Order: sequence, then structure tokens, then C-alpha cells
Amino acid sequence: MLLARYTISMKDYLSVPGCPLLQRKILFRNFAENESCMSQKEALQLFGDRKIRTAWSEEEEKWYFSIVDVVSVLTDSADAKRYWSVLKVRLRNEGVEPTTICSTFKMKAADGKMRQTDVVNQEQLFRLIQSIPSPKAEPFKQWMAQVASERIDEIQDPEKAIDRGYEYYRRLGYSEAWINERMKGKDARKALTDEWQRTGVSGQQYATLIDIITREWSGMTTRQYKNYKGLKKENLRDHMTRTESALNTLDEVAATELSQKVDPKGFTEQKSVAKRGGKVAATARKELEKQLGQSVVSHQNAKALYSPDTTKEIDNQ
Repeated sequence: MLLARYTISMKDYLSVPGCPLLQRKILFRNFAENESCMSQKEALQLFGDRKIRTAWSEEEEKWYFSIVDVVSVLTDSADAKRYWSVLKVRLRNEGVEPTTICSTFKMKAADGKMRQTDVVNQEQLFRLIQSIPSPKAEPFKQWMAQVASERIDEIQDPEKAIDRGYEYYRRLGYSEAWINERMKGKDARKALTDEWQRTGVSGQQYATLIDIITREWSGMTTRQYKNYKGLKKENLRDHMTRTESALNTLDEVAATELSQKVDPKGFTEQKSVAKRGGKVAATARKELEKQLGQSVVSHQNAKALYSPDTTKEIDNQ
């Protein structure tokens, strides 16, 4: 298929709290190629001044990274392909079959031709880094150990996870009002999914019901809404304005209350209840837009560089 051409500005960056090497600016260069692998967008990503080829899978909502490019960056090896071959032997000695932590995509090679390339997603990338004995890889390993320790602490004391969530949002520039609204939304979503579980909903059916509710009030499925805001694997609700978040919470609260009253049995009956919940928020949206004279569904996303000015603008919508 023809890969879509797109741009992410130099202002945009990948920010993982606490990981200094990942808190750096990223530049994506555009190019489009005929590709047999469906639903992939490709780009060259700059790590410092070094290039790492990446591919985005729309179906999985995951980034994939070229292994030889990552190896080249982290080891400064003159022959990254050979290093990767040796590393595969090391992985097997550690009890890890390389085929379980990597895939293959066609990517543009140095000669300009599309060639099969070993790739890893984010989770697999972190596992791979653990087996690379390089000073450049050490900060990643230390950060992963820190994150693992924090997660264990949160299991023992769940309140720490809540406090950390607040801190992450503050660090990204969100206002206290937006954070409080977001946390209310989390409570509403949890109540709704608990209610769905009570009535026999399971697996992928949850995502389908969320799509029904979202489409009813916003006119878009979750995936379409994320595309509209220029998002990929980010959480849609983290990039809603306060008005969008409030409407989203309203439809979920309405769907929960209606389900408790109607007591539907299973997924099929829940679909009609979900539509009714979504229509409650749709009615509220139409009335608000009538009063405001403009749409409240915004293409803006809160990641607009996490600057105070941007967050203030989003809060005021």
C-alpha cells in the first residue's frame, strides 16, 4: 500500500518520565513507499545525530525500531549486522529465542531499496537493551530498574500509583483543574467496565462498546478520534479538552446508570444501552454547541508540547 506522508515537528518529543536519554527531541523525515505490509507508516528517527529507522503499525498501534540501527547507536559498532548476529547467540544462551522478541518489516536500506529488516517494538527494545554490554545502554538499564522498583512499590501500596499519576500529569504541564477532571473520568470508566463485566461483557467486546459510546456523542470511533487529534498509541482521554472530557464522562456515567436500571444480559443487549448512554452526551453536546456557536470537538491535543500556554488554551475550551 502507499504509506501516508506526515510530519512531526522538531518541537515534538518523546518524553518518558525519569528517563533522561528518552527525553530528547525527535525529528521524523517524511517519505512514502509502496509496501506490502499493510497499515504501516515509516520514518527516520534521529537519536542525537544518529538515524534509527522506525515503522508505525496502525493495526497494533505500536512503533517498531530497526534492530541494527539501535545496535549501531548504542555500541558504535563498525558492523552492526554482525554484532546483531553475535547478540542473537548471546540471547539464546540466556534462554531467549530471538524470534520471540523481534519481527521483520520491509524498510528502506542505505541503497534506497526496500529490504526485510529485523525490528522490535518498545517492550522488545527494552529487553534487547538489557543484553547489550555498552556504556550507552547503561542509563537505559538503570532507568528500567528504577521503573521496576517503582511498580513493585505501587503493588504493595496502590496509593503511590495514584500519587505518581498526578505527578506525571503535572510534569507534562496539565493544570490541577484538568487533572481533577481526568481522574473523575477514570472513576467513571472503572464503574462502567465493572458494570459491563457484571452483565457478561468480555475481551474485545469492551473496546467495541467504547467505540459505540464514543461514536454516538462525538461522531467518531476511538481510532477516528485519535487520528483527528494526530495521536497514535497515546490515550485519547489524555488529549481531550476539559469540555470533551466532561462529555465523555457524562456518556459513561449515563451508560452505567442505564445498565443498572435495565439490567441487560450480555454483549448484544449492552450495545443498545451503550448507544442510549452516548446519546445523552450527544444531546448535551448539541445544546452546548448551540449556545457557543461552535463545535466543542477539538482537533487539538494536550501533547502540544506540554507548554503552559498550550495547556491553558486547552483548559479554557
